[in-house]
Amino acid sequence: MTIISRKTVWIIAVLSIGGLTGGCEAPGARSKLLDSRPDLGATIGSLGVIYSPESVAIEGYGLVGGLQGTGSSECPPELRAYLKRYILTQLPEHKIDVDKLIDSLNTAVVHVGGEMPSLASKTQRFDVMVTSLGGTQTTSLEGGWLYGAELRAAGRMGASTRPVASAGGPIFTDQIDGLGVSRRMGYVLGGGRVFEEYKLNLVLNKPDFEATSGIRNRINERFGYGTAKAVLPGRIELTVPPKYAKQRQRFVSVVEATYLTEDPQITKERILAFVRELAVAQDKYKSEIALEAIGNESLAKLSVLLNSADERVRLHAARCMFNLGSDEGLSTLIEIALNKGSALRVEALETLATSAQRSDAAAISRRLLGDESFDIRLAACEQLVQLEDLSVTRELVARSFYLDQVAQSQHKGVFVSRSGEARIVLFGVPIMCRDNIFVQSEDGTVVLNAPSGQRYVSVIRRQPGRGGAVGQLKSSLDLADIIRVLCEEPAAKDKQGRGGLGVSYSQMTALLKQMSDKGAIRAEFRAGPLPKIGVNLKK
Repeated sequence: MTIISRKTVWIIAVLSIGGLTGGCEAPGARSKLLDSRPDLGATIGSLGVIYSPESVAIEGYGLVGGLQGTGSSECPPELRAYLKRYILTQLPEHKIDVDKLIDSLNTAVVHVGGEMPSLASKTQRFDVMVTSLGGTQTTSLEGGWLYGAELRAAGRMGASTRPVASAGGPIFTDQIDGLGVSRRMGYVLGGGRVFEEYKLNLVLNKPDFEATSGIRNRINERFGYGTAKAVLPGRIELTVPPKYAKQRQRFVSVVEATYLTEDPQITKERILAFVRELAVAQDKYKSEIALEAIGNESLAKLSVLLNSADERVRLHAARCMFNLGSDEGLSTLIEIALNKGSALRVEALETLATSAQRSDAAAISRRLLGDESFDIRLAACEQLVQLEDLSVTRELVARSFYLDQVAQSQHKGVFVSRSGEARIVLFGVPIMCRDNIFVQSEDGTVVLNAPSGQRYVSVIRRQPGRGGAVGQLKSSLDLADIIRVLCEEPAAKDKQGRGGLGVSYSQMTALLKQMSDKGAIRAEFRAGPLPKIGVNLKK
């Protein structure tokens, strides 16, 4: 038996009995703990609770600018005073008349709401919802930009409440799902960012200094020195190791499943028990986590499962081995990812991208860029973008969205995101627009016209409610070029260059759908799902 003294084991056993029969979880605690098995010993998850909020509803107020006369000057006095203070702190070196800015019809005061993800890191972005205030004359947030907003826990907007996140960026108003969508509400895709990462805290059911020290030592032995820090008797602060940086929730599950004591014979019994469960149980993930918690001693028995006739068993075994640092399951995961009849392809690909060596992950993802399945091509593209692989050409357009181009595909397709990172993905480039087309935006402000035989597209933009054109440019028939001409910011008067017409990402996504529906481009069109923000935030 290692790490924990006999006295500590006795204390832990007593705590375990108390925790299993009379222990109570504090409100808000996450209760998805792996069951303790008395015959196999006590797990950390049987003795306490790891606090990790599922999500945190947050809200705030901000100012949207860049509107074309569709904003309003109305603003409650208390909110105006708050916005003046906030804007001046953000622009300390600029002389600005904040009242004049708020009163402009090109700005609108908005409510900002969102849900901060569980275990969010500082590099992780999340969507926020932006809504014009009720009772104001604001008619549309289309084409606007949220200058910036502090976000606090929902319902706690007092000045004494510390902000936990911020938000800002271009407003996306969905124009793909047809008429009837309010332009007074929109999203900032990936516009939220946390100020500080939530600390994970393991709280024992019954505080005890010696037991706390023993559990801390066990966690540090399993995951590396510095992972666990005892801050109080009965409370341990956890730091997510770099290995689990992209799998933070998995780290929580593995800690919960870690046994407190080690002994060659009992470890062997644990492995056999969980390998059997992984092979036959409905909840295979639970057994996978338990074997990962045991560590490299599980590898020999896991390798046997790579020959199972059940593809899901092979996936779980290979993924567990990957997370333990073994490449033995690599061929199994590649086989599943390439199996066109498998429902587990995306899971296998995500495992490869997360845990495999960069070269292996990139190689299989590049191969899948030419797959017949749109979903698989998109998943492969996302992995390659994360790996910064050159097979996906990425450019930032108008500081608003990314244009990703994939040449290694015979299947032409267009994907537009409506949550997370704003991006347009073109598969099978170049995608050429045919001539003899006429496409017009829903509000009539943007027109694409190419008569039969013409080798270029005339791109026209008008001001809303006005007849004449305020911008007219030419583009090649290449769809990527059309997107640039439409969306790039207009060229400054004192600078050379074509520039663009400043069409918003929202309008561009709707135009792409029209072009596909009307046959102007011969490519399959897909739009991603809208942000999943709670109904309680839709004020």
